[in-house]
Amino acid sequence: MLNEFKAFIAKGNVMDLAVGVIIGGAFGGIVKSLVDDIIMPIVGAIFGGFDFSNYFLGLSSAVNAPTLAGARAQGAVLAYGSFITVLINFLILAWIIFLMVKGVNTLRAQVERKDNKVAEAAPPPADVQLLTEIRDLLAKR
Repeated sequence: MLNEFKAFIAKGNVMDLAVGVIIGGAFGGIVKSLVDDIIMPIVGAIFGGFDFSNYFLGLSSAVNAPTLAGARAQGAVLAYGSFITVLINFLILAWIIFLMVKGVNTLRAQVERKDNKVAEAAPPPADVQLLTEIRDLLAKR
C-alpha cells in the first residue's frame, strides 16, 4: 500500500498540482500586497481618504471603538471593509488567471493550426504512393 501511495504521489499530475498550489499561495500574497498597499490607498484617496480596512458595523451597542481591531475586542462586528478588500483581491486574481488561461489557449490553438497545416501539406510516403499506383493499375484490369 505504501508503494502504491508513492507511485500516486510521484505521478506528474499530483506534482503539478502541488507546484500550482504552492505558486498560487505565493501569488496570492503578491495580489494581497498589491490590493492592500497600492490599490486600496488609491481608492481611499479618491473617495476622501477612506481606509476600507476599518469599515465595520458593530452588531451590539457595546461596540464603539474607532478601529476594527478595537471593535472586535469589544464584541461582534460586521467587517464589510475587509470583505471589500478580499473581494478586490479575488477579482484581480481571477482576472490574472483568466488572462493566463486565455494566453495558453491561444498558443495551443496556434500550435494546432500549424500541426494541421503540416499534416495536410505533407505528401504520403513513397511506399504508400507506390502501393496506391499498384492498386489503381489492378483496379483498371
